[in-house]
Amino acid sequence: MTASDSRPLLGEAGLLSIDDGDIYVCQGGVADGPVLLLIHGSASSTRSWDALVPLLVGSHRVIRVDLLGHGRSAKPVDASYTVPEQAHRVGAVLDRLGVDRVVVVGHSSGGVVATALASQRPELVAGLVLIGTGPGLDAFIAPQTEPLGLSSWPPSDEQLRRFAGTAFSRAGYRIPSEILDDVRRMSPHTLAAAMQGTLDYLARQALPERLTPLGKPLLVLFGEEDRRWRPSSAADYRVVPGAKVELLAGLGHSPILEDPPRTAVPLLAFAALHSVRMD
Repeated sequence: MTASDSRPLLGEAGLLSIDDGDIYVCQGGVADGPVLLLIHGSASSTRSWDALVPLLVGSHRVIRVDLLGHGRSAKPVDASYTVPEQAHRVGAVLDRLGVDRVVVVGHSSGGVVATALASQRPELVAGLVLIGTGPGLDAFIAPQTEPLGLSSWPPSDEQLRRFAGTAFSRAGYRIPSEILDDVRRMSPHTLAAAMQGTLDYLARQALPERLTPLGKPLLVLFGEEDRRWRPSSAADYRVVPGAKVELLAGLGHSPILEDPPRTAVPLLAFAALHSVRMD
């Protein structure tokens, strides 16, 4: 696909034009299957799901998006990168694709966007899976490494690996170079604005408080060795009626990369209960 206003077909990828920029979308799987929407975290992209997607496409239509400012999507300097705006864009993409019911899976801050989407479009979201998504700011673990130097962009591979290291349970995990490249494609402005947008949203209200009145089925997956968000904070989600919380032993903040098969098992079981097949 080359035209920015083309519609990505199943098994293809391309750009969809919405009001404030082009959004990169890729799809795969069963054309008329129940839909899973995957939303990446800050300083990431659709590529963060590459190892997990092959385990999902046999039974579902899987849609991934690069949020505005990330990956292969547009990176306008004059756009808003708040969580509600990002969620609104995701909803617009699903409308363009003709999707009217979806289980939304968010990793890290992607789970914050997923929560906002469920708040904005409750009729669209059949269920939520939050993977390594901190429930509130009091669960955040302050990084021990130096932040990325936004004044001397782009950063080197070594700087990026130090920055991303806490996303994994063990030192020395070899982060795929494609993911590092996508961080480098961000601008300092979009990176800082997107991360601040997440912090602002959590500061206003914790996610369990936002999710409780929605009445949506909820699965929370957390690595027991998460170094970004306090693993014990996963229990905060138990106040949401019917929520299922599962801790993954030996895994860190990014089980979707560290152990895709172990991540896929509870995800698919949840999706089988709450997904709706497309007509």
